[in-house]
Amino acid sequence: MTMRKHYTGSFKAEVVLELLKEEKTIAQISSEYGVHVTMLHKWKNTVVDNLPGIFEDESKKSAAALTKEHEKETSELYSKIGRLTTEVEWLKKKIWNQIELEMSEFPWWITTTRSFLSPDKLSCSA
Repeated sequence: MTMRKHYTGSFKAEVVLELLKEEKTIAQISSEYGVHVTMLHKWKNTVVDNLPGIFEDESKKSAAALTKEHEKETSELYSKIGRLTTEVEWLKKKIWNQIELEMSEFPWWITTTRSFLSPDKLSCSA
């Protein structure tokens, strides 16, 4: 079993430049550099596909990166809001149950006021 050949970026660039000059055929370049024709086509297509990106403005690239980072941060914050909202609702129920338990020990004329303190009327303002 043979090992796969690994080529450096500078070697690939040199070979692709030779391809783009079109002074020799692909078969000639393949035999000259010892690289299979299919690999040469892949390298050339990669360069041709990524060529427009070389001339793009750096600010556009950084803006895209910032947008992606902002979206990630926003999704993390929304998930945190969801977790915290769930915790707050759970704590409200737990506290309300504790209040009801303690109020059951008071006389009837005090316990009638507990309907004014229902959990849906308790709100947490930020």
